[in-house]
Amino acid sequence: MRTAIRALAITAAAALTVTGLAACSSGSSGGAGDSKTLTYWASNQGTSLQNDKEVLTPVLEKFTKETGIKVDLQVIGWNDLQNKIQTAVTSGQGPDVVNIGNTWATSLQATGAFQEFGDAEMKAIGGADKFGKVALSTGGAPDKTVTSVPLYGLAYGLYYNKKMLSDAGITPPTTWEEMVSDAEKLTKGDTYGFSLAGGSYTENSHFAFINSAQNGGEWFDKDGKPTFTSKANVDGIKRYLDLMQDSKVANPSNAQYDNATQSTTDFAKKKAAFILNQNNANATIESLGMKSSEYGVVALPAPSGGEQIASFPAGINLSVFKNTKNKDGALEFVKYMTSMDTQTTLDKPYSALPVLAKAADSVTDEQTKTFLDIYNNKAKPLPLVPAEDQFESTVGKAMNDMFAKIATGSKVSEADIKSALQTAQDQVSQAAG
Repeated sequence: MRTAIRALAITAAAALTVTGLAACSSGSSGGAGDSKTLTYWASNQGTSLQNDKEVLTPVLEKFTKETGIKVDLQVIGWNDLQNKIQTAVTSGQGPDVVNIGNTWATSLQATGAFQEFGDAEMKAIGGADKFGKVALSTGGAPDKTVTSVPLYGLAYGLYYNKKMLSDAGITPPTTWEEMVSDAEKLTKGDTYGFSLAGGSYTENSHFAFINSAQNGGEWFDKDGKPTFTSKANVDGIKRYLDLMQDSKVANPSNAQYDNATQSTTDFAKKKAAFILNQNNANATIESLGMKSSEYGVVALPAPSGGEQIASFPAGINLSVFKNTKNKDGALEFVKYMTSMDTQTTLDKPYSALPVLAKAADSVTDEQTKTFLDIYNNKAKPLPLVPAEDQFESTVGKAMNDMFAKIATGSKVSEADIKSALQTAQDQVSQAAG
């Protein structure tokens, strides 16, 4: 989902329905039951829902011109998308095609509500080999036929303000310890070393995972049972919380930041020297007036001796509801959205990483190369188990509470973290039966 991804700028907003792209809108599964109309739920990838409308409208109009198939587009904010998808799965009343955070792929696959991309379906969308190996691996559980295919690639990176670091005589850090030391030097007055989305459960769960992975930790065992309370997991969360708690390099007000856009805004407005964000933050940063030449990106450094894991292969995937009344049209749409021309058109405004194998070879931008290296070489997949979404919600929300306590002056100990993780683990175990 982010997150993710990605994702992933998370916006708490209702769905924006774009009119004029379709002859009619449908609340029933499979669009309007008209072979010339598809219902498509898109995720918020741009600077706003309105920005997504502006980016996607000409792309979808081109699809209609080429195929005769109209598209009823709804852009949905990240705080609403997962719930809407789950409601659609339960009720059977959903769109034909939907964007999903790729971290949800295994959980949604387990519902049985989505079309498998078997040999025939893959052939219909242009073949599995057109996708990069890492990107396609996010489509579902290992050794099962995928029920989603990659649309936009994302990875986390450590953004830094070049001038702030240069003025302080600092070079981009290569270890976690260096990063914290640098952030302490850069925390002065109203300017902090870091800005964090401390009130976002998705962002918090992502960094719980990454920091644990640097410790060699796992959140589920080989049988898919939660192992939340391990020392590697506790220590990883403690390390992340301590950016605000012990090192005091993050403003306590960050505990109220429930989406990554708020921390990105702090960075763009020179209120923070570092942020941890996915590559689609570029669009927001530059829309707020910060030039691309003013910031740099490196991989999130691990602690000395830790595993060199800086992200997971994040991004957005496309899924087709199994009960669509227009399977052929839906597959034609997926083929179009994952074509080289459409990908080239959309990757730039969304600052997305290429998910097509051939597209990656033509990348020349240095920042994009950095993110691609992280995505392909320094990323570990989030748990590929049906309960992954529950991991994100339970652990992430527990971390929201921990940041809130820290912000009000309370101390969060390792014992407190372990206790919160035990509660989360019990909830996931109970839900799994």
